[in-house]
Amino acid sequence: MAKNYEVLYFFSLVFQKKRANPKNINIMSLEKIKSLRERTGLGIADIKKALEEAEGNEEKAIEILRKKGLKKALKKSEKNTQEGTIASYIHSNNQVGAIVKLLCETDFVARNEEFKTLASDIAMHIVAMNPRYLRVEDVPEKIIEAEKEIWLDQLKAEKKPAEIIPKIIFGKELKFKQEISLLSQSFVKNPEQTVENLIAEKIAKMGENIRVGSFWRTEL
Repeated sequence: MAKNYEVLYFFSLVFQKKRANPKNINIMSLEKIKSLRERTGLGIADIKKALEEAEGNEEKAIEILRKKGLKKALKKSEKNTQEGTIASYIHSNNQVGAIVKLLCETDFVARNEEFKTLASDIAMHIVAMNPRYLRVEDVPEKIIEAEKEIWLDQLKAEKKPAEIIPKIIFGKELKFKQEISLLSQSFVKNPEQTVENLIAEKIAKMGENIRVGSFWRTEL
């Protein structure tokens, strides 16, 4: 029944668009809305607005939807997460595995197959990318200081000008933290987005706060 309402709603939007500007009706074609709905899982109204803003460009519309999803995720981030699921992944060689605790607000979302798939994907990512910390803020300062000494020796050996060394060190520190922190790593199944962005998209789609509670990785 819900799908029928969405179809009727879509045709009402098309009719309104055609009356307002018949020349631009192709921008809001059924194929584009259907395509974006399949790719993002978001509602027709949000997709319509994004396509209008993107002037019919699907990839640009997806980027707009992602940015809006991040804003929604920030608003949701303050809500309590007392439900969730635990997922595990073991590599085919049986030599490395990971467990992740993924949290959400309600047991309704916790039982959702897409939520469970997200948890499994994150566990697989942890096996593949071996993050040491959850977020960049969690990286201990003593580890950074030890790395800075190495970088400084390397830069001096390369005879880099003294005035640019602090800037180079700053860049190396940021990159180092991002590479060893789960949320800032590029998602293994889609390197164009980070794990944090992936979770933000799911928050926007499912309408609940979602966060990684903890994770554990081991290998022989």
